[in-house]
Amino acid sequence: MIIKSVGEILKGREIYTIAPEATVRRACEMLEAHNVGALAVLRDGALVGVLSERDVIRRAVGKNRPTDETLVADIMTPNPKITGPDTSLANAVEIMVKGGFRHLPVVREGNVLGMLSMRDIPTEYRLMFERYEASFQEFSQLNPTHV
Repeated sequence: MIIKSVGEILKGREIYTIAPEATVRRACEMLEAHNVGALAVLRDGALVGVLSERDVIRRAVGKNRPTDETLVADIMTPNPKITGPDTSLANAVEIMVKGGFRHLPVVREGNVLGMLSMRDIPTEYRLMFERYEASFQEFSQLNPTHV
């Protein structure tokens, strides 16, 4: 099956959000309850950040910060990159790989529609992107004046 857009992957999927004033413990409970790797952080309905499992591990647990007292705002990734539902899967993969993150909020007209996860993307799409990038890098090194 050919997937044309990010929206096709997220169709019918619920988005899970949390407030920046919530505790990290509450966020972890939500991550566990909904079996997701990241939450969109919203303030007054607007996206202000993303809280991922990696954020919790690196910025809270790994730094011995108490999850009952630490706020989501203290460890979230603020002002995340976003994409729209009409974005091609290839472009979304490129944004995520080049940005070094595994979750990408999908937004339309300021409304968060979903959260694309790297695990949502079929392996063949990731492999095609990685091969393309490797070929482009090799070409660039061999032909620096043509880039």
